[in-house]
Amino acid sequence: MFSLLLGSAARINVAASKLGQIPIKIEQMSPPDQPSPASPPLAELRREIDRIDETMHRLLLQRGDIIGRLITVKRTAESGSAFRPAREADMMRRLVERHRGILPLDTAESIWRVIIATFTYVQAPYRVHADFSVGEPAMRDCERFHFGFTVPLVGHMGAGGVVAAVAATTGDLGLVPIAPGAGVWWAALEAPDAPKIIARLPFVEREDHPAGLPVYAIARPHPDAIVTDVEMWSFRVAGWGMRPAQALASLTEAVAVPDRGFDGAALLVPVPRGRTLDEISGALVEAGASVRSRALVGSHATRYTVAAGANPVPTGR
Repeated sequence: MFSLLLGSAARINVAASKLGQIPIKIEQMSPPDQPSPASPPLAELRREIDRIDETMHRLLLQRGDIIGRLITVKRTAESGSAFRPAREADMMRRLVERHRGILPLDTAESIWRVIIATFTYVQAPYRVHADFSVGEPAMRDCERFHFGFTVPLVGHMGAGGVVAAVAATTGDLGLVPIAPGAGVWWAALEAPDAPKIIARLPFVEREDHPAGLPVYAIARPHPDAIVTDVEMWSFRVAGWGMRPAQALASLTEAVAVPDRGFDGAALLVPVPRGRTLDEISGALVEAGASVRSRALVGSHATRYTVAAGANPVPTGR
């Protein structure tokens, strides 16, 4: 004979109604474990989650109603681009500063980014042009993280194609990777009526960012909507070499494309608050280079960096 032990043994009563009958075994089951009185029932917690989800959805619907009224007031669909870099940067700053709890900051940022990008698209439909030459998967991740799936994505093999596509429209936006191999694409932004750099993404950086490819966003922003924490300048210099490169690197993070036709280079130079254009030009000259030209090609907001276990801090550039 074999026996199975299933938990603690239950008490067994043996009873017979009449003499000679086979005894009947009546098992008395132990009562189930009772939940701790301090813990709310799962059903109650799930109802609370459902209530919050419904509230968020209703608030999104209310936001859509307000955007509809905004379109009527501003007639954005007739006037061109609906991008507001300064306003978006302010919204992201406030989100970063108030964020807490177990939800990753990247998740909260992506949700808000998609909400902003989608409602901007509702105001004035636009497309995002992206340079796939550095790797399509990384660029797609970056675009989807910041703009979601509603906004159409158009791929290009090269930054020049992105700039040309944005320049041919009034409301489209472009994403160009921050890499020397992309060429001197920013030269096409020097004309007063050309598109300009309006953002540097990701806005919140960390080592394991799910869409961490560094890119510049370009568009035709409204003059009253730009943010100028960091100005972007196009430089042409002669006498480029190790000393000027080191002098520039000590002041800011620039992109340099050497010109093999003469001893010079084209530079894309961020000038953050606290630095001046003359300070950077002077450092280049002191290091042996000469500045042939410089032109403003855009600006963007100061970014945030998040280290493991630390609060977000502004990068200063």
